[in-house]
Amino acid sequence: MSDKKKQLTTTGGNPIGDNQNSLTAGARGPVLLQDYQLIEKLAHQNRERIPERVVHAKGWGAFGTFTVTNDITKYTKASIFSEVGKQTELVSRFSTVAGELGAADAERDVRGFSVKFYTDEGNWDMVGNNTPVFFVRDPYKFPDFIRTQKRHPRTNLRSPQAMWDFWSLSPESLHQVTILMSDRGIPKAPMFMNGYGSHTFSFINKENERFWVKFHFKTAQGHEFYTNEESEKLIGKTRESYQEELFGAIERGEFPKWNVKVQIMPEMDAEKTSYNPFDLTKVWPHAEYPLIDVGVMELNRNADNYFTDIENAAYSPSNIVPGIGFSPDKMLQGRIFSYADAHRYRLGTHYEALPVNRPKSEVNHYHKDGSMRFFHNDTGNPDAYYEPNSFNGPAEDPAFNEPPLKISGDADRYNHRDGNDDYTQPGNLFRMFDDAQKQRLYNNIAAAMGGVPEDIIQRQLVHFHKADPAYAAGVAKAVGVENKAAKG
Repeated sequence: MSDKKKQLTTTGGNPIGDNQNSLTAGARGPVLLQDYQLIEKLAHQNRERIPERVVHAKGWGAFGTFTVTNDITKYTKASIFSEVGKQTELVSRFSTVAGELGAADAERDVRGFSVKFYTDEGNWDMVGNNTPVFFVRDPYKFPDFIRTQKRHPRTNLRSPQAMWDFWSLSPESLHQVTILMSDRGIPKAPMFMNGYGSHTFSFINKENERFWVKFHFKTAQGHEFYTNEESEKLIGKTRESYQEELFGAIERGEFPKWNVKVQIMPEMDAEKTSYNPFDLTKVWPHAEYPLIDVGVMELNRNADNYFTDIENAAYSPSNIVPGIGFSPDKMLQGRIFSYADAHRYRLGTHYEALPVNRPKSEVNHYHKDGSMRFFHNDTGNPDAYYEPNSFNGPAEDPAFNEPPLKISGDADRYNHRDGNDDYTQPGNLFRMFDDAQKQRLYNNIAAAMGGVPEDIIQRQLVHFHKADPAYAAGVAKAVGVENKAAKG
């Protein structure tokens, strides 16, 4: 390797002779506007930051591979699953939902769990969380929920009152609240938590048959969590514990792994279940739809540059491939639009042309111009810039059309709370906890309710009571209030 250093230049390639001193009119004179090198340097610094994500702002990620270990081709024609042993490159990103870019990693929060698979038929983005359910089931309520997790407009502080007010007025949130306040609310690091697609998706096989599917990523490292007290001590020492743990493990060759599994439901079973299988606040009981092994995800390479590879990584449920499709899940339908739209705002019109987002398969489209139009895109013929055309430009192929949904209904604004049981599944989860886990749940909820008015606490106790009377009794005792829910 040559010892000769590369010549420092401006962004236009002009050699720089002095990168230490501004150009001035004499040693004590003012800086001159003609110092274009100084102007470029300051102007670029002013533009080095891009808008942070509205949610999932603080994140950690890495590259890796997915390897198929079990044949599921009877359910899907997706090429990524086409044969046992097939490997697909990927990039993952984990994140906290509520915290800003400078928030501490080890706060109690839901964690995002996103994976971009660079398949040979385009990118497939699995954009989920470390929980199988969510707080709301209708996208109309998502902006309202997120506002309760952000800062109060007057105090600019996080508001437990807003959180519990919203949750107590939204019984569908109980399942997710129970998970969040349980031991699994603060995983020790990304590799010690599960990931879930959470939504219901479609699998479509070569016979054009549709199956409903849920994706599960089960940690091979086991579940490890912090208590509130342990988390507080850790945050006092470092706010970057997840980045340190994930980056350090991969650098040491201790590659994290997840066992990828699916639940499969025949299409018409969706009309027979006692619960709505497209409801994001519900799980599919494993006794009814058992987990099926699919493969293994391994993270084995850290990013060379965090900003270009992880901060610029843009995930959206709208990125699907043949053999994987959507469902009537209302929240999924909302996210199909909102995620890609957020990236267009945050990163630019052509964000998917950035290296970390660019598919490894061939890309042909007619999207033109706009910000970030930095790449070659004339479809091989400058006359073929619209469609249909007579110049052999990229064309549609009906073979990739999905079969029509057999489940449909009249378009209307259906009340998402009508006829829904929001208590059985959270109650079942609560009854799975042992006594020590229940006590920590009570204590975590009590800590999170600090400063919340009692009328809101009593409203929330009613939901706990409907899930299980012991749930409400334990929380009321930990908070130090009367359990009025027990009186009916």
